[in-house]
Amino acid sequence: MSEETFTEQDWRRLLVSLGENPNRSGLADTPARVAKAWKHWTSGYDQDPAELLKTFDDGAEQYNELIVVRNIPVYSHCEHHMAPFFGKAVIGYMPNGKIVGLSKLTRLVDCFAKRLQVQERLTIQIANAMMTHLEPKAVGVVLRCRHMCMESRGIRSPGEETVTSSMLGELQPNLGMRTEFLALARED
Repeated sequence: MSEETFTEQDWRRLLVSLGENPNRSGLADTPARVAKAWKHWTSGYDQDPAELLKTFDDGAEQYNELIVVRNIPVYSHCEHHMAPFFGKAVIGYMPNGKIVGLSKLTRLVDCFAKRLQVQERLTIQIANAMMTHLEPKAVGVVLRCRHMCMESRGIRSPGEETVTSSMLGELQPNLGMRTEFLALARED
């Protein structure tokens, strides 16, 4: 992350620009809390996906089917309005002799989600990181998210869900494998 970050003083100035009194009791600690929150919400810039995807050779030598993790929480902020978007991710892959700890897939989603994003790029970044660092035969990623920039402003359509996907490796040409992944990725 850049050395130039928003300070408590910056958040105080924002409150003043909104017509608020940053010294009133309910807002006195807000600038510090907001600075801390944004540091957390953008901590993905400080993470290296390669570090997260440590692999194991043991256990995958003969495994030749999809491994799918569903319902991975996604919490991010859109880069256009800095409004939250949230939902769930599904990641599936077919190992090529090595596997990754399942919790690492959740950490990978978190790494990229904790950056200013658009859902389409987030989906592709997760899939590309899997292909690059795990070198599987196939990768599939599906994200289902709700966007506060659509729900709370603009069109104001609550509950709409945006679905994006990325399928790499053998999932692209192999219709049977693609169909299996999408069936496994489908919500119950």
